[in-house]
Amino acid sequence: MPEDRRLPSEDRRLEVLRAIVEDYVETQEPVGSRALVERHQLGVSPATIRNDMAVLEEEGLIAQPHTSAGRVPTDKGYRLFVDRLSQVKALTSPERRAIETFLGGAVDVDDVVQRSVKVLAQLTNQVAIVQYPSLTRSTVRHVEVVALEGARVLVVVITSSGRVEQRIVELEATPGDGLLSDVRSRIMTAAVGQRLPEASLRLADVIGTFAPADRPLVTSVVTTLTHVFSDERSDERVAVGGTANLARFGRDFDTSIRPVLEALEEQVVLLKLLGEATTDPTVRIGLETGTEGLPGTAVVSSAYGTSEQALAMLGTLGPTRMDYPGTMAAVGAVARYVGRQLADG
Repeated sequence: MPEDRRLPSEDRRLEVLRAIVEDYVETQEPVGSRALVERHQLGVSPATIRNDMAVLEEEGLIAQPHTSAGRVPTDKGYRLFVDRLSQVKALTSPERRAIETFLGGAVDVDDVVQRSVKVLAQLTNQVAIVQYPSLTRSTVRHVEVVALEGARVLVVVITSSGRVEQRIVELEATPGDGLLSDVRSRIMTAAVGQRLPEASLRLADVIGTFAPADRPLVTSVVTTLTHVFSDERSDERVAVGGTANLARFGRDFDTSIRPVLEALEEQVVLLKLLGEATTDPTVRIGLETGTEGLPGTAVVSSAYGTSEQALAMLGTLGPTRMDYPGTMAAVGAVARYVGRQLADG
């Protein structure tokens, strides 16, 4: 008899909760005890399942939206479901190939970010959010100082994240090739391999190594580089994709979809939603997002970067009724691939 192989009551109730979450995510309909018996091999009678559902409801893990209706998970229920996940759903071979093929064709960091947004939105059918690599967390890979017409030079900075920043510096006099070569060499020696904040400090010492007559030019170049290295605004750039996917979930959000759309227009809100950097996918459900007006929303996010340093965050936003194992797998896979792309770039 099925009753002979039943789990301890607490473990069995967790299995019932898991089944309710999975069915509700798939069908968008409240789940009843009869459906659980028919769809899942729980090894107990319908009466036992009804008792388990009553306990889960008392604990605030499921709720009954209408009289005589089945049950739906609450935010607390989703939270327990995610916390008790024994494993994240593996990506299929076509999904892995899609990531590798699509991101493998990127030509620069901007292209990597834009492609990441598209593939993440396609894999999850949610809104994808990707923060551009942080300049302040990057190291200097290369600095170039190029003479332009007249008393101007072009300063180019390439970071470890693949970011390329260019600035034109207006000078008081046209510099000679020998001086520019010397400036480039000493700046490279001082800055390459350093994190940008530390590179700024080291560049200040470079000015004093030049003859007094050359210091105004060097000061202009170093000042421009220091501004590039300390430009915190660059850390606030976010790309968003897949907003149209929200149309599929209109009835999932607690009140209306409008607050979600308004949040997607605010860069500061998006950065807050992505949360703090962590290399493992992080799930925040409902009020856990810390953003008012988004109680029916869940965010799955992860840091991306090198093994030594997280460069930025990426993730997805959708309704609390989402495929958490699949979304966590997609977010984690894209984050790892983007990190490798930038490290190899």
